[in-house]
Amino acid sequence: MRTSHAGHRPIGWGPAIGLTVALLVGACSLTTYKIDIQQGNVVTQDMVAKLRQGMTRSQVKFVMGTPLVSDPFHTDRWDYFYEFIKAGKLKDKKRLTLVFDQDRLAKVLGDVQTEPALKDGLPPAGTAKQ
Repeated sequence: MRTSHAGHRPIGWGPAIGLTVALLVGACSLTTYKIDIQQGNVVTQDMVAKLRQGMTRSQVKFVMGTPLVSDPFHTDRWDYFYEFIKAGKLKDKKRLTLVFDQDRLAKVLGDVQTEPALKDGLPPAGTAKQ
């Protein structure tokens, strides 16, 4: 057996084993905390409502932010993805694709809600939302 330095009394393994068992049993009863994960670009309805056909890339970037995916093989397309996972479960997922024609916004595709007037395409730039 080992001895302590101060009083030269023997130190038993009992307290160390008891502490180890207590820690292991306590750790097994705990549930794992799962953090909330937010990935991609947050896309709101207000942002989509501000988009107008004919907007330049810089105007679109000002409204929407930098796209998550800018494909070098499809330079006329910007993709925005968003995913929110809370406690390990998918709570929200959105996908938005913006298509440009000659560096001007031409189409908005994806799973965003649009107003009835926007279903057949975007209103031209310069028109106000009614």
